[in-house]
Amino acid sequence: MSRPHPLDRPAYASLTGPHAHFAEWRGNVVRYPADVSPFLVVPEHPDATDWADVAALAGPGVVVPLVDVLSAPPDNWEVVMSLAGVQLVDNGVTGSIDAEAVRLTAADVPEMMALVERTKPGPFLSRTIELGTYLGIRREGRLVAMAGERLHPPGWTEISAVCTDATYRGQGLATRLVRTLVAGIRARGEAPFMHAAAHNTTAIRLYESLGFRVRRTATFAAARVPGKVTAA
Repeated sequence: MSRPHPLDRPAYASLTGPHAHFAEWRGNVVRYPADVSPFLVVPEHPDATDWADVAALAGPGVVVPLVDVLSAPPDNWEVVMSLAGVQLVDNGVTGSIDAEAVRLTAADVPEMMALVERTKPGPFLSRTIELGTYLGIRREGRLVAMAGERLHPPGWTEISAVCTDATYRGQGLATRLVRTLVAGIRARGEAPFMHAAAHNTTAIRLYESLGFRVRRTATFAAARVPGKVTAA
């Protein structure tokens, strides 16, 4: 039997590979720290023990992403999201360093989180910046565009949190940041990949025009752990 491709379960491959130092385990369930990333990985066909371990790791009332899960959660779990998506991989993307792209640091996190709040590219938390390189472009000292590295399966790096302030869209800032990240990823001997919601056809067309291709479809799902969080 051939070994599974790292991108078939990229969060699991990250947490058991280059991102193993982030991994928090309980039984067969593994996750990133809650302030780093919401990704939590369970077996593709979890049993009752696995679901109990998810609940213990996450806590009652918490919404958890169900990454690459092929079985429905128990009846008392509320499914709060099920969204069709696609995974895109390098198919000849041109990488090039942009002199205006600056490396963002922990000191920039409040401004990064504010940009994410305005643009909604997906989850970005107080320690997400620790997952890899994050780059930004500023105008008059204000952060107006950013993109960075998230999942890190062996040999691959995911480009994520690609976003531009509405006032500055249409200027190619996201393209410049993605190309700069691609150059850095390639310099490490790795290949870039991305995820996008299937309905976000504008973003998918942009990524395909840069040299990405759709590798597979995916489902982005999340469910709420049963019970309520008790106030301290």
